[in-house]
Amino acid sequence: MPGGAVSPSGSVDARRLEAPVTVKTYLMCAFAAFGGIFFGYDSGYISGVLGMDYFITTFENLDKATTSTTAFVVPSWKKSLIVSILSAGTFFGALIAGDLADWFGRRTTVISGCFVFIIGVILQTASSSLGLLVAGRLIAGFGVGFVSAVIILYMSEIAPRKVRGAIVSGYQFCITIGLMLASCVDYATEHRTDSGSYRIPIALQMLWALILGTGLFFLPESPRYFIRKGNKEQAREVLARIRGQPADSEYIEMELNEIDANFQYEMTVIPDGGYFNSWFNCFRGSLFHPNSNLRRTILGTSLQMMQQWTGVNFVFYFGTTFFKQLGTIQNPFLLTMITTIVNVLSTPISFYAIEKVGRRPLLLWGALGMVICQFIVAIIGVTDGNNPKAVSAMIAFICIYIFFFASTWGPGAWVVIGEIFPLPIRSRGVALSTASNWLWNCIIAVITPYMTDADQGNLGAKVFFIWGSLCTCAFVYTYFLIPETKGLTLEQVDKMMEETTPRTSAGWKPHSTFAEEMGVTYSEKVIAAPTVAQVEV
Repeated sequence: MPGGAVSPSGSVDARRLEAPVTVKTYLMCAFAAFGGIFFGYDSGYISGVLGMDYFITTFENLDKATTSTTAFVVPSWKKSLIVSILSAGTFFGALIAGDLADWFGRRTTVISGCFVFIIGVILQTASSSLGLLVAGRLIAGFGVGFVSAVIILYMSEIAPRKVRGAIVSGYQFCITIGLMLASCVDYATEHRTDSGSYRIPIALQMLWALILGTGLFFLPESPRYFIRKGNKEQAREVLARIRGQPADSEYIEMELNEIDANFQYEMTVIPDGGYFNSWFNCFRGSLFHPNSNLRRTILGTSLQMMQQWTGVNFVFYFGTTFFKQLGTIQNPFLLTMITTIVNVLSTPISFYAIEKVGRRPLLLWGALGMVICQFIVAIIGVTDGNNPKAVSAMIAFICIYIFFFASTWGPGAWVVIGEIFPLPIRSRGVALSTASNWLWNCIIAVITPYMTDADQGNLGAKVFFIWGSLCTCAFVYTYFLIPETKGLTLEQVDKMMEETTPRTSAGWKPHSTFAEEMGVTYSEKVIAAPTVAQVEV
């Protein structure tokens, strides 16, 4: 097979031929990942706002002129409600987004999510009482659900296989930037003695949604969406635009045929059969069959559950109030900002590691690193939690724990859920997985104040025993259930999951294509395609 592009029979080896990765592709995916900024910002600003003096006196109806807020905090039940209601809205928004992405397109769904999000932010900005703030966060949650579920789907479908993991990791990187920006803004406004102290951090979110929503008008729709709609020529035009190739080039012909053949094959296995049946398709098959839809759905939803079980959102949602409880911390707002900076600086490591090392090893080592750090934090907190030097050590290991999360599980979970579902159920599978993330996000946001606050469970640093135990579960879970998808097209992932187990998946190599199985033939122009050596990046 000269160069690996053409087989002895004269057919094209579509397993290896693909268009070069262009700067344009990187820029499109990078902009789409911008959706992570307002997801991260929206998750991050609330930690600081809940600790602001003006916010506490306003929402607790205290006399601002005479009350010392050092003696007051937002009650656990209010803190739980304010933080968790966003996740509740996002859970339902993510589920709805699965349908919208198939009906109206991936790009249109994200744009509509930006619009809904802005309405929620306006209500939050105008609030001076609990009711309006909660209503605004609920509505904003629907918008975040639309974006968080569909951005991953969109990026996975337009990114070239060689850099798909790195590009989708950019979404998590943008989340960390959003968290950092939120903590910086909180730090800058915390000492204001007017409503701007909390309204400025809240209102700034509208800027991120406007940038994303406006920019997406100029980006193409996913070609796989058009294949799903039966519009192959529109898919060809979009794919040519994304790959930077002529619409009639051999690269576009082969990739398009493989996408189409894979969809046709999957539809013979899982026919659409109407609205409710299309959701039911996500749960077809045996739990013990490596390629059943049920197994993929459970894998995607449980993977996002495990990401939340790492406990990292405890630090970002309640970090400011938790650091206040340690007693020896002079400025918990500054410390929260430092943890978000560690998060940002650590995430780019995954861009390289997720393609070089692979998804499975990265998640394994990340879970192990988090287990060690969390148990060290818990042990120090129990044995010498009042010693300033011990508290400094706890903070150092919390930062190392964030490093392990940000460089492994943070991006890795999003990458894997974007790769494991076949096209007929991909939008709904990713939506269910994202909804699982937000469901567990909501559960953790509801119960954590009751576990850690001094007037409730008063666990304090002992809560890290719980996070460490859950990360141990994540390590075992990864070893037995997570397959290796590095370097494969989304269609090849289908083949790999049919023929391997998670522990043997790393050694699998493509040996046939769906186009070959569906009897697709190519013109002489395509058979004369360049060799792999000429097109590899």
